[in-house]
Amino acid sequence: MTATGKSRSKGKIIVFGILFWYPLAGVTFQFLHYLLGLRRLGYDPYYVEDSGRWIYDPRLNDLSPDARANIEAVLPALKAHGFGDRWAFRGNYPGGKCYGMTEPQMLNLYKEADAFLNVTGAQEIRQEHLTCRRRIYVESDPFAAQVKVATGDPGMIGTLAAHDALFSFGENLGAPDCGVPVERFRWLPTRQPVVVELWDNPSGPDSRAAYNTIATWHNSGKDIAWRDDTWYWTKDREFKKFLELPRHRPSIAFELAAGVDAEVKRLLNDQGWRQVDSIAMSKDVDCYRNYLQQSRGEFTVARDQYARPKTGWFSDRSACYLAASRPVITQETGFNKFLPTGKGLFGFKTLDDILKAVDAIESDYEGNCRAAREIAAEYFTAEKVVGSLMERAGL
Repeated sequence: MTATGKSRSKGKIIVFGILFWYPLAGVTFQFLHYLLGLRRLGYDPYYVEDSGRWIYDPRLNDLSPDARANIEAVLPALKAHGFGDRWAFRGNYPGGKCYGMTEPQMLNLYKEADAFLNVTGAQEIRQEHLTCRRRIYVESDPFAAQVKVATGDPGMIGTLAAHDALFSFGENLGAPDCGVPVERFRWLPTRQPVVVELWDNPSGPDSRAAYNTIATWHNSGKDIAWRDDTWYWTKDREFKKFLELPRHRPSIAFELAAGVDAEVKRLLNDQGWRQVDSIAMSKDVDCYRNYLQQSRGEFTVARDQYARPKTGWFSDRSACYLAASRPVITQETGFNKFLPTGKGLFGFKTLDDILKAVDAIESDYEGNCRAAREIAAEYFTAEKVVGSLMERAGL
């Protein structure tokens, strides 16, 4: 405590990320959890985006140099949690503008900050960023960076080398049963922090509610060729393996929030799936949170790049379902080595695994809801996750 009775800050911490670049509610929560976790631990956190890439505009479904609408969409959430004057966006491209803090304020923050967390690894490192005393890389998507290092990609090697510590949601990296190459760099395990109270759920059990999830149905351009094989990024490839699920439990509703064309919608409906638009469910934090809270639970798959090499990855969205007291059934990636399964949380490899999980949840729904919340509180609470990360990063 200081002489005035106020707690002394542990230091200024910058969180870099994609909050304005991709202005959908799931991403907003992802970064709010870091900012709030840092503040609860006694740090003075700031959010910054300072990138040379154009933002993604969901209205256009394309990239754009004009960030104003994205900032207007996200800023209310930052203001609501006390970060209205602690953020900056600089479009570091021709014609790009600076919002929030002024450019001189942002550059001075780089010099004053005790560290930055480069969450999702989205911030490219330039000379002005190197003035920050401690640089922490937090990878949310394991596999791609490690393969690039193993194949000698100079850009990725240079990016990682510019950081003092590297963390990954791939909690199983380096284990004997993990197929991801770990070379040159040391990766430390972490997971998505969650401010559990943000997900307090007033919705009671509703047998008519669906097991659902919010996802991008198809991605292109991010598959990786490695070791004479293709490692896939897109989720539709995994969902198609289990499309018959609703036919095996016709009394239970299953729903997918995803943007799909008429052919895919017909395919889903023919198999018994409900389908709604993911952008509509992700337009703001309240709509997104309500969708999770009012679900029966989450059923989802994991990308091939996470599951097949057993990365140990776990979804930040699934962690929010757990915090909202909703059971989760998700494709196994090796996370069962680090998180308890069998009540509240279930991993699967086969359709039979899924059916057994559904039956277990339905046989004691309220007990599984309580177990889900307990897992979130024990394993994902922001202070625990961020506190462990900061300690191991030397902060």
